Amino acid sequence: MTTPDLPDWYALLPSALDLKMGFEPIELSAERVVGRMPVTGNTQPLGLWHGGASGVLIETLGSIGANLHAGEGYVAVGVDLNATHHRTARSGWVTGTATALRLGRTVATYEVVLVDDDGQRVCTGRLTCQVVPDRR
Repeated sequence: MTTPDLPDWYALLPSALDLKMGFEPIELSAERVVGRMPVTGNTQPLGLWHGGASGVLIETLGSIGANLHAGEGYVAVGVDLNATHHRTARSGWVTGTATALRLGRTVATYEVVLVDDDGQRVCTGRLTCQVVPDRR
C-alpha cells in the first residue's frame, strides 16, 4: 500500500507516538479518517496486537478528524475514549476507519472500526473531542 499525497498541513499533525508506532495515514477528512499501524512492534508479551495500540489508533484517527473539523484558531482535545476488543491480530496491519457521528460547534465524536488484513473486526471504539480555542 502506498501512502497518499498528503496536504501540507498534515506535516504539523503527526506526534512522536504516531511515528514510533508506525502510523500511516490513508484518507483524511473531517467526516472520515483512515489509517493503519503494523502489528509488528505494537504487541503485548504474547506476541498479539496490544489493546493499548488499538487505543492509540482510535485516538489518532479521531483526533485528526476532529482537528480538521475544528478549523483555524481552534484545536480538538480528547475527552472520552472507549474501546471494545473483539479479536486479536498476530501479523500484518490493523487498519482503522473513523467516521464522524457528530460534528458540532464544541464537540466532535467519532466511531472507529479497526480491522485486520482479512477485514475481520479487531476493535470498535469511540472518541469524543472538545473543540477549544488554540492558545499555543
